[in-house]
Amino acid sequence: MLKIELHSHTSDDPEDPIRHTARQLIDRAAALGYGGLAITLHNRYTGDPALAEYARALGLTLLPGIERTITGRDVLLVNFPAEAAEVASFDDLRALKRRFPSGLVVAPHPWFPMGHSLGSALMDCHADLWDAVEINAFHVRGIDFNRPARRWAQARGVPLVGNCDVHQLDQLGTTYSLVDAPRGAGPDQICQAIREGRVEVRSQTLSYGRAAGIVGRAVFSNLPRLAGFDRASRDEEPAGRRGA
Repeated sequence: MLKIELHSHTSDDPEDPIRHTARQLIDRAAALGYGGLAITLHNRYTGDPALAEYARALGLTLLPGIERTITGRDVLLVNFPAEAAEVASFDDLRALKRRFPSGLVVAPHPWFPMGHSLGSALMDCHADLWDAVEINAFHVRGIDFNRPARRWAQARGVPLVGNCDVHQLDQLGTTYSLVDAPRGAGPDQICQAIREGRVEVRSQTLSYGRAAGIVGRAVFSNLPRLAGFDRASRDEEPAGRRGA
């Protein structure tokens, strides 16, 4: 069984401030015994052969991926080619799946109370698209927004996968998938096993302290953007004004 993470972000993400690099994420995943990892940046495709080779040298299969925003909602596209970054509608996504049947479409955090989650209407309306439904790592005793995802997937026979939506390295490992595939299996083999339901979710309930720490660090990392000041805006200032 391969330990797999299909939802992760790095410092290359164009939308979220992340401290760790792709190689640091790969190093951490390898140290925790993962056999497969997808880097799914917001609306930026990751399919770098050099990065995949770096992961392979550590015994890790790197699956190409992207977290694509489609009509304002997040969808994980794993093991598709780079044109996945151009998908703009759910009809586009259906066409992409027809052309590349080895790809995997995952519904991430579908019932979490955030603006980009899919929710019941889109999950039901586009039920034919989902190859797997995510069980997200962020849950504490008494508060678990994954419950509707479990019910929905079980009622329709859609596999569940466990993901951490990694924005901080210490998130990795609290929730993951165990996929029935041999060590060194390629992306096609891993995705096929998931589609066929040969996958189990392992998920650890977070303590309130750990959950608060994750949220606190995320808010702190976003303060420059929330204040309307980031590196790009600083770089646009006239040189004489910097440090004034």
